[in-house]
Formats: sequence, structure tokens, C-alpha cells
Amino acid sequence: EKAVELRASIPSGVQVFGVFVNAEPDEVMEVFRDVRLDALQLHGDESPATVARLARIAPVFKALRVGPDFSAFALENYPVVSGFLFDTADAGPGQYGGTGRLADWGVPQQAALSHRVILAGGLNAENVAAAILQVRPYGVDVASGVEASPGAKDHAQLREFVREARRADQELNSPVEKLDR
Repeated sequence: EKAVELRASIPSGVQVFGVFVNAEPDEVMEVFRDVRLDALQLHGDESPATVARLARIAPVFKALRVGPDFSAFALENYPVVSGFLFDTADAGPGQYGGTGRLADWGVPQQAALSHRVILAGGLNAENVAAAILQVRPYGVDVASGVEASPGAKDHAQLREFVREARRADQELNSPVEKLDR
């Protein structure tokens, strides 16, 4: 009910993602319909079959936790996704992100050559521009990197994060940068 209320206040043109961790597919589909979500972010241990089932009703972005033993071959298990969110693997037992620990950017950088990539994991205003310039992601995801305290966003940090992300995007799209490619 709260999500439906919040959704009504979001301006048109802003994509609204529902973030789910190991939720039952029927529940995800119900929330997708009731809230009028634009896309789903599956951030848990959802199977390729569950991801494929949900991808039939909505664009799905599958979160993957990147650690030293991560294999890029894992992406092949999800051929129907609209993209991947890469987060840090060392979240700890029972945690699926939001730790503020910096993720390894090498794997998402390679994946961004052929997939839509959303980069997460330890991003903040100080490093988001470097992350965008290195990885060239479809998008970035921030949580604890713009918080004054756990769960409480700092508006000044959030504005600075967006300013730095836009600066990097402009640099990537500048005529000089295009000549260097």
C-alpha cells in the first residue's frame, strides 16, 4: 500500500524498479501489477528459471555479487534479462548488498561491453565519476554511500553524487572523448 502511494508521487519519465530478494514469483508479479513498476531488480538467489518466468512480464535486472571466485560465465545463466547489477560479494551472511564495500569494477567493465550493467557496491560522490569512466555502465546504484546514518539519506551527499555522475556522463559523451574511442 505504501509503494502504491509512493508510486503515485513519482513524475512520469522516471523509471520505477521494484527490488526483491528471494521473493516468491507470484508475489513479485502481484507487486509489479499493483504498484505499476517499470522493471524488476532481483537481488537474491533467484534461479535462472524464476528469472526467466518473471522476465516474461517485465524487464528484469539480475543482481550478481562479484568476488574473487566470480565467473563471467554466470551471465550466460540469465539470457533473458534486460541487464545485470553488479554488487560486492563480501556482504556477509544473509546480506544482499548495501554494505558500502567497494565492488571490483573489472568484471562489470567487461560485461558492459555486451550487456546493460548497473554498477553498485561502495559508490559515493568521491568515486562515482571514476567508476562511470572506467566501467561505462548503463546506470549506477547507491545506498549507503549517500547516507548520513543507516537508512537516512543525506540530501547534500545525494546531490553531489548525482552531480559527479552527470559530470562523468558528459565527459564520456563529449566530442573529444568520442574521438579518443
